[in-house]
Amino acid sequence: MSKSTEKTSVDARYIVIPDQHFEYIYEPALRCVLAAIGIVKPTGIVNLGDVGEWNGASHWQWKKRKRPPLEMQLALIDADIAKVNAGLDRIDEQCDKHGVHDKHMIEGNHDDWLNQVVDENPFLKTTAHRYGSGYRFKDALMLDRRGYKYYSAGKLLKIGKLNFYHGHLLGGIDHCRNHLLRWGINLMYADKHDVQQRSITHADGEKSAWSIGCLKRFDHRANLFMRHAPQNWGHAFATVDFWNHGLFSVHVVRIIKGQCSMWGHIINGNNTKTGK
Repeated sequence: MSKSTEKTSVDARYIVIPDQHFEYIYEPALRCVLAAIGIVKPTGIVNLGDVGEWNGASHWQWKKRKRPPLEMQLALIDADIAKVNAGLDRIDEQCDKHGVHDKHMIEGNHDDWLNQVVDENPFLKTTAHRYGSGYRFKDALMLDRRGYKYYSAGKLLKIGKLNFYHGHLLGGIDHCRNHLLRWGINLMYADKHDVQQRSITHADGEKSAWSIGCLKRFDHRANLFMRHAPQNWGHAFATVDFWNHGLFSVHVVRIIKGQCSMWGHIINGNNTKTGK
C-alpha cells in the first residue's frame, strides 16, 4: 500500500463496560468509566451485563426460607428497578453528552433473574411499573427507548473479529483458556469479576480471550454469597479499536484504588466531580 493510501486511523473504537451490579456499584470505578467516555468519545459502548444485582428477583434468597407473596417480592424488585435505571441513566447521559449512539447491552445471568420471575408469572410480561410496562430485563430498563441493541443471556455479539458475551457459561480457575479451548474464537467477557487474558493458536491463527473484571464493590456486604471467602476480583474496563476488515486491538484499563490512566490522563474516581 502506498503512503498516499495507507490508513492512519481506526475504523471504530468501543468502550466495554463489565459487571456493574448497580445496587452495589463501586462509585470511584464508575466515575473512571464515565470520565473515559468523555476522553475517548468512542464510536460506541458494549455493556457486558449484570447491570443489576437484582436481589429482589433472586431465587437463591428463598433457598432456606419460605417465598413471600408475589406482591411483597415485587416491591423488592421495583426498588431494584429504580436503582438500576438511575445508574444506567448516568452512563447514557455521558454517552449523549459526547455523541455516543451505538450502544449494545448484553444480558447477564443476574439480569436474567428478572426474566425467570416473568416466566413463573407470565402476566408480569405486560404489567406496568414506574419505568414502563413489563418486568423482563429489556423492558424493566427500557432498552428500546434508550437506544440499545439487546442480546439475551448467552448470545454472542460480534464486532469485527472479536466476540462479546457475559461470561457465565464456562468457568474454572483458568476460565479464559477454557473459553478458548471450548469455543475457539476471540472473546471478551466479564461475569467472573477478575482480570485475565489467554491466547491459543489454532490452524487458522491465534485467538485470545479476555475477562475484564467488574465495577462492583469488594466489601462483604456486597458479596454475601461468597461467605467471607477470599476473592481475586479486579476493577477494570476496556477499549477496543477496530480496523482493516475487523482486525482489533484491546486495551484493558485497570482501576486501582479508584484511579486509572487513560491516554496520558490520570483519572481520579475518588473525586466526586470526576465523570460529570
